[in-house]
Amino acid sequence: MQLTVNGAKHSLDDLEPDMPLLWALRDVLGIKGPKYGCGIAQCGACTVHIDGEAVRSCQVPVGDVWGDVTTIEGLGTPESLHAVQAAWVAHQVAQCGYCQSGQIMQAAALLDLNPAPTDAEIDAVMSGNLCRCGTYPRIRAAIHDAAQKLSEA
Repeated sequence: MQLTVNGAKHSLDDLEPDMPLLWALRDVLGIKGPKYGCGIAQCGACTVHIDGEAVRSCQVPVGDVWGDVTTIEGLGTPESLHAVQAAWVAHQVAQCGYCQSGQIMQAAALLDLNPAPTDAEIDAVMSGNLCRCGTYPRIRAAIHDAAQKLSEA
């Protein structure tokens, strides 16, 4: 089984195809950005992109991955943050930070599909990503800011 993660190809022939993608990323490949939160796709902490689509990696069997995987580590670089990552920093969104990689990945996918979302659209798409610290107003503001920056680019 071959898996492309953040542009790098990996051979995962020793894995059972029903292993959750989250465990393959974290335990086999050592990619720690996606977090384990609930294991039932209800919190969003494990959100990654598969071919640009935001998915909960705890519920996708590694054998069912249909395209290239991008995690928070592959979204931007320290030298060149993705617009959503830069907005998160600018708006000081993170409190404890546990949910942030999933939040950012969900927000980036949202802006790929809808470059100018309303508050209601942001709330609807982001509702599956839980934040125990309650930084939802900052999350919404950061998404609006990132949308503006992306539209100017």
